[in-house]
Amino acid sequence: MRRLRALTLVAAVGTALALSACGGGGDDETTGDAGVKAVSAPGCGGVEYGGDGQADALIVSDLPLLGDSKERSAQMNDAIRDVLDEAGWKAGNTSVAFQVCDDSIAKTGLWDEARCRQNAQAYAADADVIGVIGTYNSGCAEIEVPILNRAPGGGLAMVSPGNTLICLTEKASGCLNGEPASLYPSGTRNYARVIPNDAYQGAGLATFAKNRGLRKVYILYAGGDPTSLGQARTFRGAAGPLGIEIAGFQSWDTGAKSYTDLMQAAKKTQPDAVLLAGLIEQHGADLIKDKVAVLGPNNGQVKLLAPDGFAQQATIDDTGPAAAGMYASVPGRVPDSLTGPGKTLVGTLTDQAGGEPVELFAPYAGQAAQVLLDSVSDGGTKRGAVVKALFATKVSNGITGSFRILPSGDPSLGPITVSVAKKAFEPSSVILPPSSLLDAARHG
Repeated sequence: MRRLRALTLVAAVGTALALSACGGGGDDETTGDAGVKAVSAPGCGGVEYGGDGQADALIVSDLPLLGDSKERSAQMNDAIRDVLDEAGWKAGNTSVAFQVCDDSIAKTGLWDEARCRQNAQAYAADADVIGVIGTYNSGCAEIEVPILNRAPGGGLAMVSPGNTLICLTEKASGCLNGEPASLYPSGTRNYARVIPNDAYQGAGLATFAKNRGLRKVYILYAGGDPTSLGQARTFRGAAGPLGIEIAGFQSWDTGAKSYTDLMQAAKKTQPDAVLLAGLIEQHGADLIKDKVAVLGPNNGQVKLLAPDGFAQQATIDDTGPAAAGMYASVPGRVPDSLTGPGKTLVGTLTDQAGGEPVELFAPYAGQAAQVLLDSVSDGGTKRGAVVKALFATKVSNGITGSFRILPSGDPSLGPITVSVAKKAFEPSSVILPPSSLLDAARHG
């Protein structure tokens, strides 16, 4: 169980916490002692504030709080709160309150286009909101970034702990609708992330496959999901220069009840491995079970690889023994490998989670919060000044290491960690792909 903090809330403590947990209705009333106006959107809970006096500004998190993402996002929000606690709920001379918002819906348990749009519009309209931590899903970011880019006051700073789609920041094969330039109609970028993009992940996974002696990989990606297709393409692009043959390149129907036929088709090509590019929420557990049923266990002749959409405890919990031995990559480093401030935060999160594994993206949510607080420290309560400060960010010995924010919005350092599924995901390899392989991944 997560520890409770002494917080000033919009409404009664129980009501506000319930709203934060389930994505209930927002509160458009002025927030009493907190001193800021709560974002009014159905996915937003109560304002939280643990500092002295009244808050001067509000930051929000925008994450999927339902379905298989529930535990991951809960830990990410805990990490943000921990960073706020450590900072005394201040960024320089600015006192900062926090509000949790949900971009998923109960019907699907997934992020929702309409909810993402509604949330972003509400953030832009609330003058107290000085920055956004999120999103996790890149498709949601594609909706929110241009809305926040046009927000009054010079745009709203957005720092993601989870987006990996290349096209949010860089040109790549498969980018649609003029991305990334079309995401920034003001001409000034307002979006940054603290994890490397999918070029690193595709190149890193392909390097891992090469190092493991895998010469023939069958690629499956979630149908109708541009992010999943992008991840599949980056692996394909990096595989070529490494001499890895692509045995097949096929989408899976995210509404199907069985994937046995799909795995039988893969089996006919005699692959060394199957790659699943997508999310565990997109019937990923059924895919893994059918892969094992048809092609054997993941530690057997045919390995199972996946990018970060499967790199969470829900994959192991939902799939059971079938997940054992599968490899999943995560952009950056896993919690157990962090040092200094990162190790301290992981220890706190472990205590809050009652000893359960710390989700791989939770420390990156804490890092995103720290980057945003540092930007507010320099920019104060002026939105445009916070955006400008964001792109001057240089982090030394931060939660996830040392890096700077590049003009694209990407971090300057991009290791990839590949972990193996046991009782939890345990790190297997840390890979920093060469620039030549990153270029190949971008144009897969």
